Amino acid sequence: MRLLVFFDLPIETASQRKSYRLFRKFLLKSGYIMVQESVYSKLAIDGKAVDVLISKLKQNRPPEGLVQVLQVTEKQYAGMISIVGDALDKGEIVSTDTLVVL
Repeated sequence: MRLLVFFDLPIETASQRKSYRLFRKFLLKSGYIMVQESVYSKLAIDGKAVDVLISKLKQNRPPEGLVQVLQVTEKQYAGMISIVGDALDKGEIVSTDTLVVL
């Protein structure tokens, strides 16, 4: 299964921008992959792993803003359709350098 983390954080003041940076760094250090701006994804082995990941997200959440988590199966995630503006960029993987195969 996979966790999708969506967040909308205020960045009007210096402290809010710092909270945003710290939360984003936490996601990256925890192994989340950016799907698009403010949307990150991470694989989870089972329900217990999901519970641990959600607990860590709660511990590291910013003091302001909205953070949402969606749990989907790998089959559902693989069925995602990407619609891009440039006809030349089809969102295809051109390199397996950062691809993780479990």
